[in-house]
Amino acid sequence: MRYSANTPGDYDHLVADKEQPLLEFLLEHVKLSRTKIKATLQGQGIKVNGKTVTQFDYLLHPGTKVAVSKTKRNQQPFRSRYVRIVYEDRWLIVVEKQPGILSMAAGHSSLNVKTVLDDYFKKSRQKCTAHVVHRLDRDTSGLMVYAKDIDTEQVLEHHWHDIVYDRRYVAVVSGEMEQDEGTVANWLKDNKAYVTYSSPVDNGGKYAVTHFHVLDRTTEHSLVEFRLETGRKNQIRVHAADMGHPVCGDVKYGNGDDPLHRLCLHAWLLCFHHPVTGEPMEFETTIPATFRHLFK
Repeated sequence: MRYSANTPGDYDHLVADKEQPLLEFLLEHVKLSRTKIKATLQGQGIKVNGKTVTQFDYLLHPGTKVAVSKTKRNQQPFRSRYVRIVYEDRWLIVVEKQPGILSMAAGHSSLNVKTVLDDYFKKSRQKCTAHVVHRLDRDTSGLMVYAKDIDTEQVLEHHWHDIVYDRRYVAVVSGEMEQDEGTVANWLKDNKAYVTYSSPVDNGGKYAVTHFHVLDRTTEHSLVEFRLETGRKNQIRVHAADMGHPVCGDVKYGNGDDPLHRLCLHAWLLCFHHPVTGEPMEFETTIPATFRHLFK
């Protein structure tokens, strides 16, 4: 995970002046007991150079910036089998979601990321709710950002294409890709059954551009990175199918090839300018191990 950002919010800011383990540094500089410091670490209340750190033996170097939360010291650590918090400040929260959970409520389904985050905010005594800015399909995994107030949500929603400067997915697609890289561009439009279809000419839909780069391949499957130039509904899934290599496990646009019993699509990179501070925020996750195993 990589990003450059300050750590806004209710924090005490400290700077290490020598090489030493994090716990040792905190015991010297923070007026809390060893038990409370460890609880703060476990509760994701310590950031080192902007990144949440929970290991007490994390080695600090001279000049390392340490931020200690004033609000999380006695809280239970956030736990969810579907959602992992990657970054959080007073304006927004970045998470990695697992497949099988919706981005927000739809119909009678109660399992969604927004509800999980709202519950977390309530338990951590934060007076905010999660505001949806963009979505991932239920069965797509990966990085998402939610705003914590309506003003931040409005900035992200109305300036999304200016704020987000890199957004990439990785997918396992069916068959051996012929080209190493290339671009797919056409118009996408939903039919009355809410199935997105493409057209090489303007069909009244939205113009969509996807760049692809093959990372690995076998005779059965290819591991492909997709970079979105536009962010249309089902864009990668439709464009992969257009190339004759649909995303594996895609019951809507696929060909029945389902080696991992899941939609093999993961949002692995998300880079954007912070809607309030303007700082570049760059987040990445590892490619799912199950994807990699198909290419050993």
